[in-house]
Amino acid sequence: MGDNRQSMTEDQWRKTKLVWDYHLMGHRSRPVDVAIGLGSHDLGVAQATADLYHRGLFPTLVFTGGNSPTTRNRFPRGEAVHFREHALELGVPDEAILVEPNATNTGQNITLTRDLLASAGILPTTVMLISKPYMERRSFATARKLWPAVEIVCASEALELDDYVKSIGDERLVVDMLVGDLQRVIEYPRQGFAIAQDVPDDVHAAYESLIADGFTSRLI
Repeated sequence: MGDNRQSMTEDQWRKTKLVWDYHLMGHRSRPVDVAIGLGSHDLGVAQATADLYHRGLFPTLVFTGGNSPTTRNRFPRGEAVHFREHALELGVPDEAILVEPNATNTGQNITLTRDLLASAGILPTTVMLISKPYMERRSFATARKLWPAVEIVCASEALELDDYVKSIGDERLVVDMLVGDLQRVIEYPRQGFAIAQDVPDDVHAAYESLIADGFTSRLI
């Protein structure tokens, strides 16, 4: 068992990997009109956005996100502001970046960014959503519900689960977050927040088992 998961059983890790793989949309990165870097605790989103910009996949990007209880201490000026600063350090030109500093959830990330782009005269038909790896599916479902007119391509840092756990430094927190996001994928369509998506039986069984094992801190 790898160093990053010493406190988990092999069976728990196998189930976590099933959930992780389900969250990844598997989209091929390709040129789009605009990219949206979704704010979070994970500065790797800004890194991934900068890398994709330097590959010439979009001319304009938006960082979106204010603060949440989990990011206020790390990003006191707000997620989007800190993401922008990191992207500038990575060589993204200031004129390519727009900042939406007020969103406090994924739905607001989408709607407030859409409004910001419209106010700047940018009306995209293709949008790349750049997020934490395990947030790809939920961000896709949210955008398809709230902005159905655009084609969505999802992207994130190209990390294996082991490497992501190492980058965060807390295996249990990562599993809690994976389980919490899958709950939102399942529940949010019923609340009108996202489109419904099929959850394979083995993924759903893994999710239920991880909940039974106590990986519950991020459940709604």
